[in-house]
Amino acid sequence: MRNKRIQLLTEIQQKREKMIETSRKNGMASQETIRCSQELDQLIFEYQCVIKREKEQKKRMRVSFRQMILSWKKAVV
Repeated sequence: MRNKRIQLLTEIQQKREKMIETSRKNGMASQETIRCSQELDQLIFEYQCVIKREKEQKKRMRVSFRQMILSWKKAVV
């Protein structure tokens, strides 16, 4: 997941730079600028999904760890 996050951040930065360059060259309302903007939106959305999945995984791991600790305490008592 971490590699995917880093890859997406790199792609986001590259797409942002391309969009800025395209808007300077062709204007803000050009088809190419709009396409770059939409592609950038998609990359940002994918990044947010990756972050959300990572947070959910961490939360599940914490719950599992707590359950494991509680079961150990019961076994010891």
